[in-house]
Amino acid sequence: MSRVYNFSAGPSAFPESVLQQAQQEMLEWRDSGMSVMEMSHRGKHFSIIAEALESDLRELLAIPANYKVLFLQGGASAQFSLIPQNLLNGKSKASYIKTGAWSEKAISDAQVYCDVQVSASSEGSKFTTIPDSAGWQIDEQSAYLHYTSNETIHGVEFSDVPDSKGLPLVCDMSSNILSRSIDVSRYGLIYSGAQKNMGPAGVTIVIVRDDLLGHAPKTVPPVFNYAEQAENGSMLNTPATYNWYLTGLVLQWLKAQGGVAAIEQRNIAKSAKLYQAIDKSSLYQNPVDLPFRSRMNVPFILANTELDKAFIAASEANGLFELKGHRSVGGMRASIYNAMPEAGVQALIDFMAEFERTH
Repeated sequence: MSRVYNFSAGPSAFPESVLQQAQQEMLEWRDSGMSVMEMSHRGKHFSIIAEALESDLRELLAIPANYKVLFLQGGASAQFSLIPQNLLNGKSKASYIKTGAWSEKAISDAQVYCDVQVSASSEGSKFTTIPDSAGWQIDEQSAYLHYTSNETIHGVEFSDVPDSKGLPLVCDMSSNILSRSIDVSRYGLIYSGAQKNMGPAGVTIVIVRDDLLGHAPKTVPPVFNYAEQAENGSMLNTPATYNWYLTGLVLQWLKAQGGVAAIEQRNIAKSAKLYQAIDKSSLYQNPVDLPFRSRMNVPFILANTELDKAFIAASEANGLFELKGHRSVGGMRASIYNAMPEAGVQALIDFMAEFERTH
């Protein structure tokens, strides 16, 4: 068997050792006599898995005790609608920062439930930067301020935590959670799909401060009500049990790597190396302003777009897959999440140099 380097934006590459462990435990988890996917979510064996999952996430992110951790379904996209339903608390407005396709989608979905105030936007620059915070117009009557910390499609990432002017800060961290150190206490709510840095598709993590719970109107169904889910251990309905288990294995792997602080240094090194190769090239270009380049998603375009198809074909022939850029922006994109080894980034750099030499 020959595994390729998978640069997919998500679902993304898994640590190989995690896949091997899952393979070894497929038929029987420990001494249970059954596979994890066969277990009752309320049984003693799965309770061990679920408790370790939350405990490890709390440890890795140093989540304070006054925050609940929910493991939900529906992806981050479901949260675009559930956040206003749970957090408006009688208010009619919410403030959003628009920095790319995903924050744009969050705005669109929230508009069904409230008056969305777009406090700042980089749409005019084709989402290649973060708007200067000095010019942000944050409505103090808003229930919260929402932003997307890393835009997967456009490759734009916040380097620090925005000043929410006293409003609860809500953040979509789907594509960079666990990739860099964060201070959870500065947020009201953090949410993330698991399929980038944390696990398989099908698990959505919501980390929410206690005082923001319990304000959803009665029209919100229990499974979409954060307070109800918190009270029931995210098990109002049968959860995605096997996906919880796989997510737990990834968290254990991350702890073995030295935790978030250690993996952040590796991510800094990997992204710096790739951006350096792009910047010194005459064939490749990254359009994002230097201070806001993503460590996770590196888009680049070829000076001659007629070479795009040849680049993709040749990259796949060299074991480098999923490099085609999102259809909305074109070009190429290398997603180099936690599980991408430095050797994979180096293999891409070597290929890019050879492709440039021959074309």
